[in-house]
Amino acid sequence: MFTGIIEEMGTLAQKKPAEHAMHLTIQAHKVLEGTAIGDSIATNGVCLTVVDLTDDALTVDVMHETLKNTNLGALEIGDALNLERALTPASRMGGHFVSGHVDGTGVIERIQEDGIAKRLFITVPEALTESIVLKGSIAVDGISLTVYGLSKTHFEISIIPHTQDVTTLLKKKPGDTVNIETDMIGKYVLKMTQAGTTLNTDDLKKWGY
Repeated sequence: MFTGIIEEMGTLAQKKPAEHAMHLTIQAHKVLEGTAIGDSIATNGVCLTVVDLTDDALTVDVMHETLKNTNLGALEIGDALNLERALTPASRMGGHFVSGHVDGTGVIERIQEDGIAKRLFITVPEALTESIVLKGSIAVDGISLTVYGLSKTHFEISIIPHTQDVTTLLKKKPGDTVNIETDMIGKYVLKMTQAGTTLNTDDLKKWGY
């Protein structure tokens, strides 16, 4: 489990194809602290398992299913990556619940000046917008962000200067893809309502809401 608060930007140092998979070696510093082989690292929002470690890099395996549903296969050597270690019991919950299980990819339609911020318009399949909520949370390449605009085919996010500085989003340009994970709680609610399950205040209190 992750929060979508990026700890550092790593750099792709090696990309080695394997049968129906790929090994990625990423240069990093902060996320190596306390990390062991077998731990999970969110890499551009994708939960991956560390299979090797050195003093300045980690290696992760990317399976066929992950390559099919994310943009990791399109990475090039030298590309920057958003990295976050998994939550611990003492972690601050600064973002929202992010599983690292990407729902699909979106395409940056345009980037627009918005005062000191940058507004990104991202096109996604209609199946994804069904579980996106206006003013709700969304993970874009692993970054916890707020949805400021929404239609059947796209959503909008605003990138403040701090997020511009510490993540990869503004290294991208219109036409580039991003990994999308919609809000976990929203997906569960959607699933329950589609199944005909009714919700009431007693149920919400029972579940801690």
